[in-house]
Amino acid sequence: MKILKWAGILLLGIIALALIVAAFVPKTFTYERNIVISKPRAVVFDYIKYIKHQDNYGKWQLMDPGMKKMYEGTDGTVGFKYSWDSKELGKGSQTITKIVEGASIATSLDFGFGEPADSYMTTADEGAGQTKVTWGISGRSPYPFNLMSLFYDMGKDFETGLNNLKNVLEK
Repeated sequence: MKILKWAGILLLGIIALALIVAAFVPKTFTYERNIVISKPRAVVFDYIKYIKHQDNYGKWQLMDPGMKKMYEGTDGTVGFKYSWDSKELGKGSQTITKIVEGASIATSLDFGFGEPADSYMTTADEGAGQTKVTWGISGRSPYPFNLMSLFYDMGKDFETGLNNLKNVLEK
């Protein structure tokens, strides 16, 4: 019994410490990565503005090929909504909120908890036939889930996705 008592006290102490640490971890997050693709900006933008194309380069989409996907509206236009349901990745949705033709696409990402995050991809000329693509996200992570930011770097997933995008477009 004494061991169980101490194990319980230790467990409560660990939980309390985690909650205290979470109180001091930022509740907002921003990740941004970029890559240069050897294709003209028009070609790159015309590919990334279609959310369904993320199935070919997005790290998360490639993690679960069996995920259930639902679509509402016309892809590549404001208001298009892509929803998913996956044993690996959970449920969520991505809705196009703004498009600046040839330059940027903004989306709202809802992971089913907390506030939706703002995601974007931009394109810029980087020289003859080259395009710089920037992929980013910002949002709020409610307490105590903000503690996860100490252990997970979404930027690495963007790097993987951008490298996949480069490979797809430069084939």
